[in-house]
Amino acid sequence: MKKNSLLLIGIALLTSGLQSCSSALMEEEPFEEAKAPINMMSESQPIELTQEQSVLVCDNNKFTLNFLKTVNEKDLSGKSFIYSPLSITYVLGMVNEAATGTTEKELEQTLGFHEGGIQAVNDYCKKLIDGLPKVDPKVTLNIANAIFLNKEYTLMDQFQEKMKTYYDAKAETLDFQAPGTLNHINNWCNENTNGMIPTILDKVDPGMVSYLLNAIYFKADWASKFDVKNTKTETFTTESGTTQLPLMHQNVLISYLKTDTYSAVIIPYGSGLWNMTVLLPAEGKTTDDVIREIAESSVLNNRGWCGTGGDTFQGYEVDLKLPRYETDSDTNTLGDGLIGVLKTMGIRLAFDSHFAEIPNMTGNPVYIAMMRQKAKIKVNEDGSEAAAVTAAGIYATSANGSSTYTYPKARFHANRPFVYVIREASSGVILFVGKFTGA
Repeated sequence: MKKNSLLLIGIALLTSGLQSCSSALMEEEPFEEAKAPINMMSESQPIELTQEQSVLVCDNNKFTLNFLKTVNEKDLSGKSFIYSPLSITYVLGMVNEAATGTTEKELEQTLGFHEGGIQAVNDYCKKLIDGLPKVDPKVTLNIANAIFLNKEYTLMDQFQEKMKTYYDAKAETLDFQAPGTLNHINNWCNENTNGMIPTILDKVDPGMVSYLLNAIYFKADWASKFDVKNTKTETFTTESGTTQLPLMHQNVLISYLKTDTYSAVIIPYGSGLWNMTVLLPAEGKTTDDVIREIAESSVLNNRGWCGTGGDTFQGYEVDLKLPRYETDSDTNTLGDGLIGVLKTMGIRLAFDSHFAEIPNMTGNPVYIAMMRQKAKIKVNEDGSEAAAVTAAGIYATSANGSSTYTYPKARFHANRPFVYVIREASSGVILFVGKFTGA
């Protein structure tokens, strides 16, 4: 019997910035007057969610933070990392459209969609595809999806229709044995990640049915940029010693929160609806403690990051420092890869060659045989740029602004490891999660 297989790729790109914090209150006068981020919210178009969709965002964010926790536990390298669980959501959302039975239930429950079913997953992805690019005219966000289909195979009509309707993905038929096919697919990846991740495939498997790609490109400057003249090379304390890194510096009015485990700041991009939340461990705590707490007991809502005990963000005049850096990540460097991470989180049958229930893609049962995500982030004084590419390979189964108010002051100097989250505030959707260790 001819092997029937499918490779799906999810690509998510975020160009964004990073700022960080220290738990110590400011003990000295700021080096310059604090800047208030420009408020142009009247130009923005916040995403309006139904009550049901708000619940889905919250629950999908729980998947995101649980993914962060699971990856952090499996990555013993001590190196910095950046990933996009939202990209994984898109890839598995496409797979979920073709799934049934317990396989479908595992996918939906792990992603946070519970009993919503296939329609809830599709509606969620469609809502973000339509809404996120329109949120802020000062922010560039492009979402693209594509299906590259092996000419030897045929996708089911219903699957093709759903991919077009909810993922805006139209199938393009290609000869998977032709030498130019690899470049064609990788060029699409390169173009839709603005060159951040130029390739996702090392080769095209002639036995694959299709390559499905989801790309998100986001580019934004800080609402309050860093001045290059204030960037100085300083000591950064790593887990194993110290190193010298360029630390950017500014005084700015932003939101600040302090708990027993961490201090956090929310730094806006553009008109303010896109932002990065940065969390720095308190004295005696580590990034492991921070990640464990936010994954298990904290939630991210539309007002900001809420810690345990009812703590909420408040406006502060912050003396802010954070490194200028680049980070590359690849789930293949983890012991059992991305599939191992997702199995730990509860998705098992979709990866089982005997018991996977994914019959509605080609009419024949298939399973996910490979998954991988590459990611990259660049951080500088203007903003930052990040990209993530997720790939899942599926094979045939063997069976089935400021005021006169005086703000309190805080000093956030990210001169040791920290955790960060990039999200869109009106919906609360998290796009990227990461950890910077200085290594």
